[in-house]
Amino acid sequence: MNKKTSSRKKTLDDYNKRKEKSRRWFLIVCEGEKTEPNYFRSFPVDTKVIKLDIEGKGRNTNSLVEKAIELKNDTESDEKDRFWCVFDRDKNPKNPNDSQKFNVAITLAINNGIDVAYSNDAFELWYLLHFHFYNTGISRQRYQNMLTKLLEHEYKKNSETIYEELKGKQQDAIKHAKRLLQEYDRPNPETDNPSTTVHLLVEELNSFIPD
Repeated sequence: MNKKTSSRKKTLDDYNKRKEKSRRWFLIVCEGEKTEPNYFRSFPVDTKVIKLDIEGKGRNTNSLVEKAIELKNDTESDEKDRFWCVFDRDKNPKNPNDSQKFNVAITLAINNGIDVAYSNDAFELWYLLHFHFYNTGISRQRYQNMLTKLLEHEYKKNSETIYEELKGKQQDAIKHAKRLLQEYDRPNPETDNPSTTVHLLVEELNSFIPD
């Protein structure tokens, strides 16, 4: 057994051991290594009800979905377990056709029983929607400056406190995200800028927070 195979087996064994201790397994595989994982790990879910595993893989959209499918298929999951992918629309000016892979990745995930919390253009759109409703495209270069102004302190991409800072405005963000999706007559995630489905994952996590 080579090192790569041995490492993969160990990873899958670890997942199975963690699942055995849980009544329900909830796996979230994120494109970002810190920004999204730090946010979702802050949800105070009831660990007696679910085992929440959040992975930041630092992979591009398609390989991220493929990794999530691999974990789902190779672990002892059942119909009670939930699987999510979190990723942004990657833009590659050197290869415009790359943007078309966004819809392909979403379809691939859904066809394999994995829900998608996507953002067009970036995950920080979800943060902005806590403050205002936005229905015009925003370049990701502007997100940091806008959030710094709205938060009244410097926004740091890998913040470990952003969940607590925004929690009081979360219901506004959910309302704005739903309204934003309704703006598009024929939804097309790759071209619908701005748009996000992060609120769907947020609502599901909220259902596991004790009263």
